[in-house]
Amino acid sequence: MLKRMKWLLFLGPALGLSAYGPADAQTLDTIKQSKIIRLGYIADEKPFSFKKVDGSPAGYAIDLCRRIADEVGLEVSGLKKNYIETTLSDGFGAVKDGKIDLLCGATTINLARRESVDFSQPIFLTGASALLRKDSPDYLQILFLDKRPVSAVDLKSPAQSSIGARAGTTTGATLRDAIGPDVPQTHIIDFPTHEDGLKALEDHKIDAYFADRSLLIGLADRAGNPSELELGSRLFTHEPYGIAMRRDDSAFRLLVDRTLTGFYTSNDFPKLLKAYFGAEAPALRSQIMMQSIPE
Repeated sequence: MLKRMKWLLFLGPALGLSAYGPADAQTLDTIKQSKIIRLGYIADEKPFSFKKVDGSPAGYAIDLCRRIADEVGLEVSGLKKNYIETTLSDGFGAVKDGKIDLLCGATTINLARRESVDFSQPIFLTGASALLRKDSPDYLQILFLDKRPVSAVDLKSPAQSSIGARAGTTTGATLRDAIGPDVPQTHIIDFPTHEDGLKALEDHKIDAYFADRSLLIGLADRAGNPSELELGSRLFTHEPYGIAMRRDDSAFRLLVDRTLTGFYTSNDFPKLLKAYFGAEAPALRSQIMMQSIPE
């Protein structure tokens, strides 16, 4: 049996076979063989990743992924882009299993996620806050808007107060820490999508919706009556976003990071930021450039 194993290991390279099987092939190798790059995206993370009216994917993160795909296309003639819609909970598993090459969206880089996937250098920086109605309880206005309490009564939470967050995100645990033990009457409700959370807030089923502030800006713009809402000014986390990819693939990650660095220093990057984030673009560019990897 030992002789047979040695013989197979000897023949493997000669026959073009991997001793580790197809699942362990490097990303660029599989792309070159299939001439397809698979771009995963989450459809409810506007302005980072979303569906246009015609059903095609769009967004800041998707545009960055397209630029990376175009860079790969310089080495792979006839390369096709396959867009795969997924959810946040399923997306990391799809990357890990080699079903998605790049996961494009509002995806926070953290150490827990890096146990299963790798990330590009940061593509955006934000933090968790809340979207409230103007008639939301006073203690939430104090908590998220840093408003000074008029009296001690303002600090107390009503018996049925509730705050929403999207299921499976890093913000849920942060929210529980933020409200602390002093407001045990506050219930936290998980929603499958941000749109569901916005609807619940507008329908008075919850009193605030907690998420990354950059996503809340987009939600407020899509509200039925934005003037009735208030965007939290206090940030509870530091959230760097990145593009997820498979672990242990230094060649592909180098290509991704080199493409991003090149784009960040180009004249096209400010235009992209302005298209999605308006007047905040100059400040955002400075933040991203401070976190970027130099050439």
